[in-house]
Amino acid sequence: MPETSNPINSSTSAIPERFKVIGLTILAVFICYIDRVVISLTIIPMGAELGWSQTEKGIILGSFYAAYMLTQIYGGALSDRIGGKTVLGVGLIVWSIFTIVTPFAAAAGFFILILARLGMGLGEGVTFPAWHSLYARWVPKSERSRAVAATNSAIPIGTVFGLIVTPIIIINIGWQWAFYLYGGIGFVWYYFWKKYVTSSPKDSKNISKEELEYIVENAPASDAGETLPFKKWITNKPLWAIIVAHFCNNYSLFVFLSWLPTFINEKLGIQLAAIGFIAMIPHLVSFAAGNLGGYFADNLSKRGIRLITIRRLCNTIGFGGSAICLCLVPEFNTTFAVIGILCVGNAFGGFIAGGFIVNHADIGPKYTGRLMGITNTFAAIPGLVGGILTGIILDVTNSWDMVFYVTAGVTAFGGLFYLIFASTEKQFD
Repeated sequence: MPETSNPINSSTSAIPERFKVIGLTILAVFICYIDRVVISLTIIPMGAELGWSQTEKGIILGSFYAAYMLTQIYGGALSDRIGGKTVLGVGLIVWSIFTIVTPFAAAAGFFILILARLGMGLGEGVTFPAWHSLYARWVPKSERSRAVAATNSAIPIGTVFGLIVTPIIIINIGWQWAFYLYGGIGFVWYYFWKKYVTSSPKDSKNISKEELEYIVENAPASDAGETLPFKKWITNKPLWAIIVAHFCNNYSLFVFLSWLPTFINEKLGIQLAAIGFIAMIPHLVSFAAGNLGGYFADNLSKRGIRLITIRRLCNTIGFGGSAICLCLVPEFNTTFAVIGILCVGNAFGGFIAGGFIVNHADIGPKYTGRLMGITNTFAAIPGLVGGILTGIILDVTNSWDMVFYVTAGVTAFGGLFYLIFASTEKQFD
């Protein structure tokens, strides 16, 4: 077998080491989104119990992202230097601790709860830069879109799990226990992460010679780049294409991650026990569509299609289709129709797995963690702004229509900006 061929089962165990890294990373993102979505459901009984307005709910939901922004760039740079394993592991433990203490913070008062949400955001802020940095060293180029798609699919799956299980916990043992149980999962994960994962394949004691040679030959980066000067990235148009696309995509993601259960409850009249089952359907579509989008992009690459064409095509389908569907939501009044059109929008959105989200390693392989940290810093802003703005829109207009129109406009702009300025040429190496 040639050294550059894919040694699927060439490691000393039945499972290649890179698959273990990917699998445990998927679990980390899964846990991340369980912990992130729990507040969107528990805020319904918490708000009723504590008398919060829609704007106050928006502040609670959005405060997480104020801190989430702060650790993105530093987390990415640190991951590139000392390893994504360490940074992601510490980050997960931090956010798990703050998840567990959330009920105590809520009992202590509104502002103490905000502080707990900020602490959780600091921990989760390193997640995506860390695993992107890890994948730049562990995942060969030919597997990159699929690996990223599979990992991003943990976002809807974690969300679905949280949406289904959280109401059961709330109804049977109280909303506080949702935080206790979900936070505890992180400590179990950390045991296996510390035992089986290394930041670089060169550091793995279990990897076979064949798999190591294959990864080194085909991975985007074998080591970290030097310091990335501010002037070099702040003026780079291809990077700004990713930043804007990431910002606009996350505006939609975070608004509905935070507010979809409330929309289903207030607008569609669905009670708490059934909210999770209704809200999970669009997220399940995202899971399937994201993985299909990754396979679609990798298959186009194998057929010899230019990489920039693939990125632009996938991104345009994802953003354009989603924006159209969001504009159509206010035209429907039944639960079936609304959820159906959201599902169609998420099906289109799955194509971004081959678009901007994987573009960081194209333009700066040695700086993947730092670039992801930069773009995700900007992409965290809509979590704060979108959450609060949605609450204000609802308090002022008492209507959900404007929420969907604003989200559609932001999404369309992101797709157009990326189409014009995106590149796959190396910018920083």
